[in-house]
Amino acid sequence: MVKEIVLLAGGLSASTVFKIVVNDQHYVLKVDSPTAFIDDQLLSCMEIAAEAGIAPPVYYLNKAAGITITGFIKNTPLQSAFKSPDVLLPELVKTIRQIHELPPFPTENNLVNTVDGLIAQFKVSRMLTGPVFDECFAYYDEIRKHYPWGDTDKVLSHNDLNPNNIIFDGEKIWIIDWDAAFKNDRYVDLAITANFFVTNDEHENIFLETYFGNSLTNYHRARFFLMRQICRLVYAMLMFKRAHTSNRSGIGDDPVMGNISLKDVKEKLGAGKLSLASYEGQLLFGKALINEALNSMQSPRFASSIGQFV
Repeated sequence: MVKEIVLLAGGLSASTVFKIVVNDQHYVLKVDSPTAFIDDQLLSCMEIAAEAGIAPPVYYLNKAAGITITGFIKNTPLQSAFKSPDVLLPELVKTIRQIHELPPFPTENNLVNTVDGLIAQFKVSRMLTGPVFDECFAYYDEIRKHYPWGDTDKVLSHNDLNPNNIIFDGEKIWIIDWDAAFKNDRYVDLAITANFFVTNDEHENIFLETYFGNSLTNYHRARFFLMRQICRLVYAMLMFKRAHTSNRSGIGDDPVMGNISLKDVKEKLGAGKLSLASYEGQLLFGKALINEALNSMQSPRFASSIGQFV
């Protein structure tokens, strides 16, 4: 007997997600668009991760209808559970390594085409323009020219390790929302996680040394740095896309980019003064990501990182 149904916020996917209570047991019901062509013999990334104990257990899955029922994990906020980055970051990396050690999923998207497509859509929209965007995209062109996109060392990648998809039950970390997962560059998961949790050089050292161990080199650091900027651009484009859809007022988007820092926007989001479900939150977060990426790309480290691949 269903006693309760509560709408939950999602990640980058367009799915509708509910918490449901059935016979006093809590579950997550996800409703996605039906899919016409399904290989039922092929395990999804979510099923692979659930079998490995990284994702919550899967109780029901109808791929054709787009319906999934999984276990509900009561979340304890990471920042309150782990009192310092020195403790939290190694645990996050441990989870990322577990994901990357799973059998690679056969589905693979072309990463550079994905990034190019998002930027092209944004440019066509003419939503925001100006020197900040021109300079940012010029730096991306340099990354695009030199980054080793063709590296065949691919892993099963979640591709959306934002805080909403990282759940801590008081004992272990679980990863949810596997809709964006596919075989990909390992630096994508590392960069996305770092963009939310790594705030200085000391944290970066802990993060990368935990993942790569004694094999860590300047090459690894350079790829990681460049991928952080790529992922900031991707998330910014997605935020602007959402904001464009959310802006029903008919009023033009505020073009001002100055004095919008990622640190300030994150603090407002954390304090509940801003919401990523709102137009304002989406627009400001997108702008903050662009500013953060540009600041990093203007630094000496950008040229030295590019130099690793020239």
